Amino acid sequence: MPIRAMLFRILAACCAAPVAACDIALVLAVDVSGSVDREEYRIQMQGLAEGLRDGAVSEALVAGEVALLVMHWTGSSRQEVVVPWTTIKDFDGLEAFAVRVETAPRRWRNYSTAIGEALGFAHDQMNAGPECRRKVIDISSDGSSNEGIAPDAVRPDLVGDGIVVNALVIEGAEPRMTEYFWENVVLGTGAFVITANSYEEYPERMRRKLLREVAKLISSNDTRSRSGPL
Repeated sequence: MPIRAMLFRILAACCAAPVAACDIALVLAVDVSGSVDREEYRIQMQGLAEGLRDGAVSEALVAGEVALLVMHWTGSSRQEVVVPWTTIKDFDGLEAFAVRVETAPRRWRNYSTAIGEALGFAHDQMNAGPECRRKVIDISSDGSSNEGIAPDAVRPDLVGDGIVVNALVIEGAEPRMTEYFWENVVLGTGAFVITANSYEEYPERMRRKLLREVAKLISSNDTRSRSGPL
């Protein structure tokens, strides 16, 4: 190989943008609107914590150094981060994060459902978060948007930033919620909706959703470790 070409390759390798260690930045957006009573709130937060602790899910989160953030949302201008961005590097760190999830206090109880504003707030958190290979917003809800910005209004910005939106829908409070979320909320390559037919099904459906999103990181990281540096 000519010396000039060799030097060019070395220079290109040195100056290339660093590859993000984090596989996924995942915003977990939990509905705390007026349709969610005290017990349903408890089921959501404990179900999320237990889903994160699931053996396959926890292994994937650690292997992929996944970055997690949990937010509450309800009506217009009522969204807040309850557990800030945390990169999961080991199982102790994951357990500490899960404890914060299941003990997070609820600020709002009797407000409307502003899905568009929840997605906009989640988008802002994503932009302020760690740089990861994939960006995913997970939104859980039992109702359609009835206040504030419509979900369609924020979709172009989310698509432009390569963000995928998945959903966990709890049927029962309103008819045909799964269909509504497919048509109005989820977006991006591989986006999906998981349906719980009641709050009692929520913990298992949450575990299933998290597993679908992150379990493949185990095999991809194993492949990388076996084949050596890419």
